[in-house]
Amino acid sequence: MLYKIRPAVVTSVGEKIEIHFADGKGKRVREKDISLLHPGPGVDLNALDTVQGNVQEAWELLEGEQASLQEVAELVYGDYTPASAWGVWNLLHDGLYFEGSVRSIRGRKADAVAKDKAAREQKAREAREWDEFLQRVQQGELQEADRSRLGEVERVALGQTARSRVLSALNITESPESAHAFLLRCGYWEPRYNPWPARQGASLESPDLPLPPLAEEERRDLTHLQAWAIDDEGNTDPDDAISIDGERIWVHVADVAALVKPDSHLDLAARSRSANLYLPEGMVQMLPAAATEILGLGLQQESVALSFGFLLDEAGEVTDIEITPSRVRVQRISYEAAEQRLQEAAFAPLLALSRRYREARLARNAAEIDLPEVSVKVVDGEVRIRPLPRLNSRQMVTDAMLMAGEAAARFAQANEISIPYAVQPEPQEIRQPKSMSESHAYRRLFKPSNAALSAGRHFGLGLDYYARATSPLRRYVDLVVHQQLRAFVTGGTPLDKEKIAERVAEAGAVGGVIRRAERLSNLHWKLIWLKEQESWQGEAVILALEERKAVVMIPKLALETRIRRTDDMQPDQTVSLQVQEVDVPAQAVYFRRI
Repeated sequence: MLYKIRPAVVTSVGEKIEIHFADGKGKRVREKDISLLHPGPGVDLNALDTVQGNVQEAWELLEGEQASLQEVAELVYGDYTPASAWGVWNLLHDGLYFEGSVRSIRGRKADAVAKDKAAREQKAREAREWDEFLQRVQQGELQEADRSRLGEVERVALGQTARSRVLSALNITESPESAHAFLLRCGYWEPRYNPWPARQGASLESPDLPLPPLAEEERRDLTHLQAWAIDDEGNTDPDDAISIDGERIWVHVADVAALVKPDSHLDLAARSRSANLYLPEGMVQMLPAAATEILGLGLQQESVALSFGFLLDEAGEVTDIEITPSRVRVQRISYEAAEQRLQEAAFAPLLALSRRYREARLARNAAEIDLPEVSVKVVDGEVRIRPLPRLNSRQMVTDAMLMAGEAAARFAQANEISIPYAVQPEPQEIRQPKSMSESHAYRRLFKPSNAALSAGRHFGLGLDYYARATSPLRRYVDLVVHQQLRAFVTGGTPLDKEKIAERVAEAGAVGGVIRRAERLSNLHWKLIWLKEQESWQGEAVILALEERKAVVMIPKLALETRIRRTDDMQPDQTVSLQVQEVDVPAQAVYFRRI
């Protein structure tokens, strides 16, 4: 008899029927819960699956016909025995050739059988192909067709979904890190592949939009001034330059707002990207590349600019501010080249003024954080990590740009122009760090700077008024400042505070994505560089001591990491390290002290 889907033998009949299964266990059931398959006697449950029969021939005879279980058993197996009865029930349960119940069995129609048979063959083929696919990916022997199946794993690795049938089938944790490691192992991603910008949700393509013509307008002619665009070697988007005219400092900034009007298609594209994305392997711009070609300072014989002119008084205060659209002639030069010329007449006065300005900022507790910085680039497949030295030329340009930012903020405040100011609250404790470990500790006390629609102090810079205004080609907030200032000085109507707030909030939501993508990408390529070295060794400086670990900085890489702490360690002590393991997907590297 059949109890649910299990064969059993009736051993006694009473108020309830007692049955036993092949494993010897018994059960008392009601008559309605069982179906008779064969009257017996002498049923060996362990021998039920040994019978062989001709299913195809019997089905062809019974197609569309009704028959009893005994008749089907005799047609398929040649006899009606407990084993053949069980075989018929299994055929009925399988459902390909026969349907109905044990009391009335019917041979299915040929077209239904053919359809189901084709579906089963397809399913079996897919299962076989799936198993072969899993075997290939585990062995790292991918075929081109396998890549489409692995798209779901890539989406997990990029944080776009949390589930993957492939990872689940291979008992691999469905996390971005595990998916990343798996894609490297199986060869879907190249060993150096950088997934971090996509994982953060950054736009990976510069906008491809047409540019309107640059309108002819009255501009102040400043082409008689020597103007210098001082940048890192290889910079491709020069958007600021400096001049000195007697005691007046001029900071010329690419006049992007002359081309990109508020709410234009270019403005919306830049707003949605927030800033240029600077990756070691290349740059993704917030504006079309052609905008840089037209507006970049020094890329044409004459450049259009929005120029900020001002004086610096004896107390280091920015005064006598003017802002004007201009025409300038700009020479491009690297920081290293400028460093060699700081005593020349073209730079010496500006250097002196910038130092006066810096001393005034430091007197207002501007923060001096002395931690290593590096440039990370991938050039022709080579990872190049270059320390950025503390050059006087770099500090001079930095201070000149801060002066321009202060001038923009003071001008906007005086003329009631709504702009996003950059503000930073004061930390709970003010320090003057003297060492690398003290700089590390002080930086941890800082609160983040943010954009505000009312002027306020920027503690870290030591400025009471400041707005980011010198990089409109590569930062949207700077472009908004330019649009507002330009509208005012050319007789237009600046936008109101509410509209500025909307723009700043929209760009700010994307700004974090850009910063994380850049930071994680730089770390990715540092780890790639370490992984490709032969047991790299180098020096590190101890920044802080924790209970079991020491926080250290590797100056050559500007890489902060942790190593096992020992009793002899002291802050700012130099220790020698050797790489033990580099885990690129987890963005982790392990060193041992040597």
